[in-house]
Amino acid sequence: MRKKFFVPELPFDPQTPQRLEIDALTNLGLGVGRIEGWVVMVPFALPGEEVEVKLWRHHRNYSEADLLQVLRPSPHRIQAPCPLFTHCGGCQYQHLRYEEQLRWKSLQVREAFSRLGGIEVEVPLAWPSPREYGYRSKITPHYQRPREGRIEAIGFVRHGSRRLIDVPHCPLATPAINDALPQVREQARAQAATQRKGATLLLRDTGEEVVCDPKRRVESEIADQRFSFVAGDFFQNNPFILPALWAFVAEAASAPPVQELYDVYCGVGTFGISAASRFQRVIGIELSPAAVRLASENAQRNGAHNCSFLHGKAEEVFAQVASGSAESAVLIDPPRKGCERDFLDALFAFAPRRIVYVACDPATQARDVRFCLDAGYVLKAIQPFDLFPQTRHIENVVVLERGEGESV
Repeated sequence: MRKKFFVPELPFDPQTPQRLEIDALTNLGLGVGRIEGWVVMVPFALPGEEVEVKLWRHHRNYSEADLLQVLRPSPHRIQAPCPLFTHCGGCQYQHLRYEEQLRWKSLQVREAFSRLGGIEVEVPLAWPSPREYGYRSKITPHYQRPREGRIEAIGFVRHGSRRLIDVPHCPLATPAINDALPQVREQARAQAATQRKGATLLLRDTGEEVVCDPKRRVESEIADQRFSFVAGDFFQNNPFILPALWAFVAEAASAPPVQELYDVYCGVGTFGISAASRFQRVIGIELSPAAVRLASENAQRNGAHNCSFLHGKAEEVFAQVASGSAESAVLIDPPRKGCERDFLDALFAFAPRRIVYVACDPATQARDVRFCLDAGYVLKAIQPFDLFPQTRHIENVVVLERGEGESV
C-alpha cells in the first residue's frame, strides 16, 4: 500500500484518471506533461505521446503519476526487449529508440548547464556506445535476508519500491556475465541456510573470465593496454566505449600542446596512462594508497615511464607546486557529488592553462563549471558520452581554457 501524501489544491480531480500530453524527459528519465498548467511526471511515457495516468503522489509544484495507457504513441517508441522492463528499476529507456536516447541525453546536459550553472551552451549529440546492450562488464545483484532458510529474489531494486525484483538475466550485462549468472544464483541459494543477512553478489567480466571475488586482483585489456585493478573497486564498466572516451580526453588535454598533465582522482591511472605519450610528464593524484600502487604498476606495464602517482589530496599537492602551471593541464574525474570547494580554490590558485572535467553527473559538473568561469576560464568544448545505454545516466566531458578566446 502506498502512503497518503499532501494534496495541493488542483484545478482538477486528482482521484480521477487524467489525460495529458508529454512534452519532455527529465534527467531521471520521467516523462513530463501538464494538466491545466499543473506539472505531472510519468515514468515510461515519451515526448509527443498522449497518455492516460493516475496521480498518486503530490508535491508543492508537481505530481507523480502512474502510466495507465498510451493513447497516442511516439514514433520513437519501440518494444523493450527485456520482459522485466518497467518492473526492474535499472533501466528507463528500453522503449525509446537509441538515437532518441542520445538526443535527449544531450538536451538534458544542456538544460542542467542552463538551470544549475547559468551557462547557455549548445551540446553536441551524445557519443554513442558501440554496444546498446551487452555492454556492462560488472553487475552487483542483491538479495535480502533469507526467510526460513530460503533466499527469495536475487536481483535489483524494483521500480517505485525498495523491494527487490528477481533478475535471472540482464540484457545490459555482457554475454559472459549472463552465462555465469545462473550458477552464481544457484550457489547463493545453496548457502541460504548459513546466511543471517542479505548480501550483494559481484560478477565482473575481465574479457577473459568472470570474477565473483570482490577482493581479487584482476586485469583487463582495453585499447591495447592492460590495467590491473581490484574486482570490486571502481573501474568503468562499459569497456567498449572507453577507447573513444580516453582518446577524446587525451586530445582535449594536450592540444594545443602543454608539457604536463595532472590527473586528479586518478584511480588506477587509466586516463593519465592512456594520454601519457602526449606529455613530457603525467602526475596522478589519488586518495587511495592501494590505487596509487596499482596505478604505478599499470604505468610500468604499459611503458608509460613518464607517469608518477602521488597519494594525497589534490589541493595539498597543488599548494606545493611553485611554478609550471602555465604549461600544465589538469584532468579531473570526481565522484558524483562533484568537486569540494577547497579543491577548486587550490586549482584556481595553481591556475593551469587547461582543465578537462569528466563527470558522471552533469548537474554537479554544471555547478563546478560555473565556478571555473567565474575564476576566469572559458568553456572551449563539451561532449557527452553514453556509457550506459537504456538508462538515464550520462558521462559528460568539458574542456576549459584559462581566459583564452571565445567560448563555445
